[in-house]
Amino acid sequence: MRRRAFIEGIAASAASWPFAVRAQQSERVRRIGVLMNRAANDSDGQARLSAFQQGLKQLGWNDGHNVRIDTFWGADDIDRERRCAAELLALAPDVVLASGSLGMATLQQATRSVQIVFVAVTDPVSTGFVNSLSRPSGNITGFMLFEYSFGGKWLELLKQIAPNVTRVAVFRIPTVVSNMPLFAAIQAMAQSLGVEVNAFSMHDAEEIEGAITAFARFPNGGLIFTPNASVSVYRDLIITLAARHKLPAIYPYHYMVTGGGLMSYAPDIVDMYRRAAGYADRILKGEKPADLPVQAPAKYELAINLKTAKALGLDVPPTLLSRADEVIE
Repeated sequence: MRRRAFIEGIAASAASWPFAVRAQQSERVRRIGVLMNRAANDSDGQARLSAFQQGLKQLGWNDGHNVRIDTFWGADDIDRERRCAAELLALAPDVVLASGSLGMATLQQATRSVQIVFVAVTDPVSTGFVNSLSRPSGNITGFMLFEYSFGGKWLELLKQIAPNVTRVAVFRIPTVVSNMPLFAAIQAMAQSLGVEVNAFSMHDAEEIEGAITAFARFPNGGLIFTPNASVSVYRDLIITLAARHKLPAIYPYHYMVTGGGLMSYAPDIVDMYRRAAGYADRILKGEKPADLPVQAPAKYELAINLKTAKALGLDVPPTLLSRADEVIE
């Protein structure tokens, strides 16, 4: 009897093996690669990554349990981004989160098969990342930074906080495709506001300092900075120069106002990372990036630094203060 029971037990165990194997396969740990365009010690970058991780957790993906998240910090440096992209792709991730245009371009050059969700890319169509916003095609989709009409809004807000401004320097990188139509939108708004606008390049610290110093020699000036890698890399220098030369400025990133800049009007990028978790989840569950439309920002935020406004001798209109999402005192 004991021998018969033993044999029946072995048979029952063998019969259950296929089910156990299938269950184990369905519960395998998935892999997400993240290429951030900030340094690892950057608080803003950490907040964005945390939002992405929290979004995944809410959807049932727990790092170290059923998913592994490998994060690389490119710091908006082209050589570093390339190295990080190569190391990331060597891990054979199921899906990649790409932060910013530089990281996205680096990954696109390295792979056409790994599925990618980008965040904070200004013009994914003109840059060739996707064929169209509604039907991306290929292996890429994501969340665009903003629409081009946004440029006119920056000039309008700058004029409201500093009514005496009649000259505006718009800092951009001409080779960045998205900077051209943004400048065109600023020009279109300038005539109705009685403002003269001129474009300046900003490739490195020396160029930025020279341009701002020369521009500040004449009165009633203001500054607009379009989104690009140089704005992030040289943020401290830019804020310092604007304060030194008493120039009101509006920035494309919220963190520049918390760092001492006057004002920013920008999409809520942290919210984009949270929403990107939803696309990563859908891809991990079998959907294709080609079928997921590129999404525009859902939230925009106006931030004003009152301490900086006071240092510039500006009285912020109550109507503008009431519209601000954050006021730093």
